[in-house]
Amino acid sequence: MNELSRIVAATREAVAERRREVPEDAVRAVAARRPDGDVRGFREALARPGLSLIAEHKRRSPSAGVIRDGVLLGDVVGAYEAGGASALSILTEGPSFGGSLEDLRAARAAAKLPILRKDFIVDRYQVAESSAWGADAILLIVAALPEGELVSLHELARSHGLAALVEIHDERELEVAIRVGAAIIGINNRDLTTLEVDTRRTYELLPGIPPGTIVVAESGFRERSELEKLRRAGVDAVLVGEALMRSEDIETACRALARPDRSLSSASRQP
Repeated sequence: MNELSRIVAATREAVAERRREVPEDAVRAVAARRPDGDVRGFREALARPGLSLIAEHKRRSPSAGVIRDGVLLGDVVGAYEAGGASALSILTEGPSFGGSLEDLRAARAAAKLPILRKDFIVDRYQVAESSAWGADAILLIVAALPEGELVSLHELARSHGLAALVEIHDERELEVAIRVGAAIIGINNRDLTTLEVDTRRTYELLPGIPPGTIVVAESGFRERSELEKLRRAGVDAVLVGEALMRSEDIETACRALARPDRSLSSASRQP
């Protein structure tokens, strides 16, 4: 069993356990009480001119081990906001990444930026959870879901007012994302079965993404020069986690990546 399959299987078991503890109807009732206008515009934050930075809070990962201990989530996301990030990505998966749903609530209290719930979303229960706990967007990984389930979860997210970042790794998955009607497509340079990273994947898949789609580059980027190249290629946003979390001064590191000239629009999609 590869890493992705292992995590997805464990996630399905964890969701089943949470459903037994708190019925889905109860979670949906909490989500339904979310005030009108409470959802922050995740897609809008990424659609602004220039390259937007999605700054990620991640304590550990299967590929990197422990990334950062002993720092409060509120301090991290506050530094991200002060450093010019456009949106937040909050890992909520527990066993492999050290996250929790409580992290969503803490992030929402500490910053005003839109929040992506970064997790392995495989069940409608998690979509209701995401809204109930204050997420503004969810991650849907094409490789983790049969196409029918992907379509259902994508539509359900929309019904909750949540954006969906649909993540792909190859041309076949891109075709699926297009059929689903994804408004935001993330190109993950990390192969989730081997955990290897190849940043060329972004540039190889970018030309096939339909105009008007928000494109997010994920994994492997840490230098300003790399982000400038992404901007010139026509990428709308980049998600950075480990490089920021390991920085001695998180705010300064964030500012160094989030300083693009917002008066410059992204160029045509050419590497």
